[in-house]
Amino acid sequence: MNRELLTQHIGAFVNRLKEEPEKFKTDWEERSGLIQVYGGYTKDVLLAIDEDGIFDYMSKLWAMLIWGNKHYVIDKIIEDNGLDNLRRRLAELIWGQTNISQRWDSFRGEIKGMGPATISELLCKTHPDEFMLWNRRAFVALDYLGVDNLPRYDYQLTGEVYDNLCQVCKTIAVELSNAGFSDTTLLAVDYFIWDELQVEDNLSRIHTSRPKKEAETTEPIRADSRFIHNDIRDKLREIGRWLGFESSIEKKVSQGSVVDTVWEATIGNMGRVVYVFEVQTKGSIDSLIVNLLKSLNNPAVQGVVAVSDQSQLDRIRSHADGVQNLRDKLRYWDYEDVARVHESLQYVNESINRLELVPEGF
Repeated sequence: MNRELLTQHIGAFVNRLKEEPEKFKTDWEERSGLIQVYGGYTKDVLLAIDEDGIFDYMSKLWAMLIWGNKHYVIDKIIEDNGLDNLRRRLAELIWGQTNISQRWDSFRGEIKGMGPATISELLCKTHPDEFMLWNRRAFVALDYLGVDNLPRYDYQLTGEVYDNLCQVCKTIAVELSNAGFSDTTLLAVDYFIWDELQVEDNLSRIHTSRPKKEAETTEPIRADSRFIHNDIRDKLREIGRWLGFESSIEKKVSQGSVVDTVWEATIGNMGRVVYVFEVQTKGSIDSLIVNLLKSLNNPAVQGVVAVSDQSQLDRIRSHADGVQNLRDKLRYWDYEDVARVHESLQYVNESINRLELVPEGF
């Protein structure tokens, strides 16, 4: 991390604190209120929480700003995971005794529909001295400061990576304290990131490498194939929703065929139209081909899409070319492109929802 650059921005931030004391007082009161609210969701409270309580717990998160109808989204999270399972997993994530790396990986591996922004925000607002808030803005800020090995895609944000990012933000908190800023929580670091470090706020930066010095070496981030699969599966569902489809995951579309993601729409006199997506991160390509073939037994299925990295897509294409009933309907989508499309649509929806043009729940 570029300490000189960090010191420069901390100086500017603290100077504004002196010039605009009321703004910073308001921000501090807001942070204190959030910490008090989320700290009230103790382990026992989470283990006993009902569906309305889950909505209250999650609907006010900044990560939920991308959604207009929050009830629909949160209801789907409960439906996909089961209420008992969801509250048990939330209690373990937030209040468990194992290290955060293990708890993070366990939660992400088992719970559908909740990404790093949502998970980290719950952790940060409950334990602000320990955990940072990760989102696009955090990437922009830390990338600008020259922090190495940042995750460009959500599936790269393993528990180990998240723990390392928390340590980076603790370093920033110490530097803020040394400069005279009294709030040393990582939630305060998030406010600093938003107020001071969005100097390169460009959507494309989260998916591009920053130039490296010749002597600089970095270790590639290794993502668990399960994380890639689940993250891309959930992103495909969200893309479908944003495009106006009825979108679901792990759905049976025909006898013997349960697929990762389905987009459905009713189009005038044509009736129901279905598009099927299968995410391949490891395993048998022949099994993927058979599953997609079975999905085509449903006459509503108008197209099937294999989603993977470029190397596996080439192998899938080679296998599918010999299957006449499949090759004309099969399309191919690189999962890094899926992540970029999701990021762009997320930004669009977040920006529009901030206008509050559509009433909540409409």
